[in-house]
Amino acid sequence: MSKPKYYITTAIAYTSGKPHIGNTYEAVLADAIARYKRQQGYDVFFQTGTDEHGQKIELKAEEAGVTSKEFVDNVSGQIKSIWDLMNTSYDKFIRTTDEDHEKQVQKIFKKMYAKGDIYKGEYEGMYCTPCESFFTESQLVDGKCPDCGRPCVPAKEEAYFFKMSKYADRLIEHIKTHPEFIQPESRKNEMMNNFLLPGLQDLCVSRTSFKWGIPVDFDPKHVVYVWLDALTNYITGIGYDCDGDNSELFNKMWPADLHLIGKDIIRFHTIYWPIFLMSLDLPLPKQVFGHPWLLQGDGKMSKSKGNVIYADELVDFFGVDAVRYFVLHEMPFDNDGVITWELMVERMNSELANTLGNLVNRTISMSNKYFGGVVENKGVTEPVDDDLKSFILSVPAKVDAKMEKLRVADAITEVFTIFKRCNKYIDETMPWALAKDESKQDRLATVLYNLVEGICIGTTLLGSFMPDTTKRILGQLNASERTLEDLKTFGLYPSGNKVTDKPEILFARMDIKEVMEKVNELHPPKEEPKEEKPEEKVVDIEAKPEITFDDFAKLQFQVGEVIACEAVKKSKKLLCSQVKIGSQVRQIVSGIKAYYTPEEMVGKKVMVVTNLKPAKLAGILSEGMILCAEDAEGNVCVVSPEKNMPTGSEIC
Repeated sequence: MSKPKYYITTAIAYTSGKPHIGNTYEAVLADAIARYKRQQGYDVFFQTGTDEHGQKIELKAEEAGVTSKEFVDNVSGQIKSIWDLMNTSYDKFIRTTDEDHEKQVQKIFKKMYAKGDIYKGEYEGMYCTPCESFFTESQLVDGKCPDCGRPCVPAKEEAYFFKMSKYADRLIEHIKTHPEFIQPESRKNEMMNNFLLPGLQDLCVSRTSFKWGIPVDFDPKHVVYVWLDALTNYITGIGYDCDGDNSELFNKMWPADLHLIGKDIIRFHTIYWPIFLMSLDLPLPKQVFGHPWLLQGDGKMSKSKGNVIYADELVDFFGVDAVRYFVLHEMPFDNDGVITWELMVERMNSELANTLGNLVNRTISMSNKYFGGVVENKGVTEPVDDDLKSFILSVPAKVDAKMEKLRVADAITEVFTIFKRCNKYIDETMPWALAKDESKQDRLATVLYNLVEGICIGTTLLGSFMPDTTKRILGQLNASERTLEDLKTFGLYPSGNKVTDKPEILFARMDIKEVMEKVNELHPPKEEPKEEKPEEKVVDIEAKPEITFDDFAKLQFQVGEVIACEAVKKSKKLLCSQVKIGSQVRQIVSGIKAYYTPEEMVGKKVMVVTNLKPAKLAGILSEGMILCAEDAEGNVCVVSPEKNMPTGSEIC
């Protein structure tokens, strides 16, 4: 019986420079999904690659004093090496400078032109060079690019256009009848309400103002505009031929099961790409998932801010699987995630070194100490064993349900519940106490067997997310990786197997002070120019009635971190923030819109009243209060802890 197919792609990375950890996250996320699908028995094809044409590349190559091809060869090589470093199991790494891709793009352009879907005209509007996008005046935000916020410049040139409106109604109908097509739901609503329903403008699909692109073969002064070139990689990479001579791989794999992309390019993948496919009479991909961003602690990563973190730097500090764990575990399904060096160290110490690493090390060490490394199931059970087994056997189905919905962070959390339950089992059974009683030796052996078996099941589930760690753990336990089907049974570890007599430390605990010293050597903090402090103003306010300590003790204050923020529509005062407090995320509405933009709020550590009764403001539920200070003129600033305290820290 043949395996069901599963075709997954990432967006192809733009070769303007070395990718930061936020870009790398997408490749790791796709890899985790691809690996899990393989575990489920799918015939997976995982494609990634690089997008290598456009004006921005041409300008950067000129600045570097090299040809455009030399420039993209270098950057594409960097990107591929980072994807390889992160142990991504892609089947194809496509480059849009590949000869077979370029030939197909030319044929696709010609076919669309012959069909009447592309026509020649003239473009006049505002152009954003970094995004390589044209915008009308009405689309600009404060006169700047609506996608990246940078200045746009007037541009006018002859160009070919694609008739978007011809297919708009058909696409709207497809989205309505296929609710799973665009995920998460919020992205679908954005595309429908902001672009499709108001009416689509025709799309510029060629340029004449630069040369670094695929020439339109019947009009060589034009090059194919980046999005028609880039998006088609998803079909050219698996052997699509415009003349109908498709490869067996294409016939088998298309349509794609999942396009995994950043939320900033959702419009191109859910509007332009489906319409291009309709023009080519090809079926649409089954699902497009616009994942959120991974932000630095002080906002979106950018070289201009000097807050960029690269994957290879993180790997030097923490190792590949620790970085994979962090970026996969810290990203919510539909809100931006946050990465900081401090949080990496915290996760390394608490979850990887303690919860997982210490569990494996203790179990192997006890097996060696008490039984010379031999693990045997003596069948001396107690009710606590049944509880352990029942819990562990319930987890694979939970992981499967989370992965089915692409909730990868939640799936990893479920896997780690197995390791936490095993640690609890050690406390419940107290092997060290059993070891002191000669009559309890068979019970002790059974306890250690159950621990090894539980670790094997959890480790198999961990394989999609931390593949190298899975191999290392199973190697130390002298165990084989199982199928997901095997995880329905507890007790498959061969009784009498011998674990390693030299257990290795999987994850070493780290000192945050030492880590930050090394980080500051790599990236010296930028010194701010010292300014003379003006005489500080003071504010006197009317005193409120005195309260007792017991009154004050009723209030709970904690440190929170704003991980996402947006303006409340139809409100001049309110911002709605998603605030991470410990392991929870709360929604808090604050009247600070006049003093902070949503972008300024993201990444801020704030002080929060956390036991305030939830209330609705402008129809939106608020689950706490962000503390602010107000001066005599009514200016407001949020109150932040002086030092970088972990989220959830109590303010007392």
